[in-house]
Amino acid sequence: MTTTLPPGSTAPRFVQGAFALAGRRRNLLRLRAKYGDAFTIDVPVFGRAMVISDPAEIKQLFTTPPEIADNLERNLGRVLGPGSLFAKMGEEHKKHRKLLVPSFHGRRLAVYERIIEEETVRELARWPQGRQFPVLPSMMRITLNAILKAVFGAEGEEFAELRELLPRFVELGSKLAVLPVPTVDLGRFSPWGRFWLMRRRYDAIVDKLIDKASPDGDDVLAMMLQSRYDDGTSMTRGEIADQLLTLLTAGHETTATTLAWTVERLRRHPDVLHRLTSEVDSGGSALRQATILEVQRSRPVIDMVGRQVRADSLQLGRWTVPNRTAILVCIALVHNDDAVFPNAKAFDPDRFLNAKPDLYEWIPFGGGTRRCVGAAFANMEMTVVLRTMLRELTFIPTHERDERWHSRGIANAPGKGGLAVVQRRPVRHSTDTDAARSVHAPTP
Repeated sequence: MTTTLPPGSTAPRFVQGAFALAGRRRNLLRLRAKYGDAFTIDVPVFGRAMVISDPAEIKQLFTTPPEIADNLERNLGRVLGPGSLFAKMGEEHKKHRKLLVPSFHGRRLAVYERIIEEETVRELARWPQGRQFPVLPSMMRITLNAILKAVFGAEGEEFAELRELLPRFVELGSKLAVLPVPTVDLGRFSPWGRFWLMRRRYDAIVDKLIDKASPDGDDVLAMMLQSRYDDGTSMTRGEIADQLLTLLTAGHETTATTLAWTVERLRRHPDVLHRLTSEVDSGGSALRQATILEVQRSRPVIDMVGRQVRADSLQLGRWTVPNRTAILVCIALVHNDDAVFPNAKAFDPDRFLNAKPDLYEWIPFGGGTRRCVGAAFANMEMTVVLRTMLRELTFIPTHERDERWHSRGIANAPGKGGLAVVQRRPVRHSTDTDAARSVHAPTP
């Protein structure tokens, strides 16, 4: 077998890692400009890896069976736990995913929609008028409270503890996920030590919530406790804790960050903002859905998703990839490619108006058997939050420069937190027709 990998930098691993940490997205764009739509890198955590951004090769990789290429060995399971969906491989991943899917699809979404709207209205009531402020902290609170209520139902002492713990836990875990795991626990004197201390606190809280959970409840925790694998066995407490942490983190930071980017984009595109407001007032949703798709395309929160070759080799398009090599699909590069999205640098929601994107070109949720299990929930949540903001508030446009990309570890956020200036709109009483017409749109 002859290994054929794309060209790439020959700099030492620590040098390439330093460039990646200094400006991940800028470095990826530089490498594509030099080597083309596929190149090889050598960085800490992933080691020698191949980066691709050609939709045909992405499609082939996403449709490759897991026994040939499955999730990366070094994945978010390192911080979310061995019971997390990220840590599961092959048939184990398939059976765990099967239990989680019903919690975030179908009739369940209608229940969550009400929760999200209530949380959004409550948070917007605190926003100042006429002065600039970052919306990202508010979006974090909205999405955190919404996912907590969806997962655990009614509030209580443990709910309040998680609301206090999770923001710090998620922020630290997001940064540590891209760093090697140490072999020694130094306790609170090291970042990993502080992370593990918070993890133990989280496990103790969830353990109490499991003891208190109602077997007849309709929240996600109750559904997990009721669910059974095909062999009739139930999830262990450790699996439940890890899966809940996966849902709480994956369904919190990324959605909030996309909403902050949405505000940042709309304030710089007043024509789109005006059309969206008119659409909300008339009860429509097509442009709103297209806008969310375009924000995710032009400002992807996650740079890359990956697979690792399990077979002796994988023939991927032009390349022959050897066993154990990581293949990273660069979301940022394919979304920024004029050959895939004409005039890719322009913010243009009309490109998605009444048109579904190709799921091997528009990939903010990843793809294949590893596509985000909460994609439909995230899409609905962003739709509801944006609808509520436009209904309640007038966003004042700005001529300021675009906010820079700021890495929070895993997620890329607007550098100033998505600055906004708002005024409250006159009270407008919605009709039953408005509500019926603005129910969440289907996930692309």
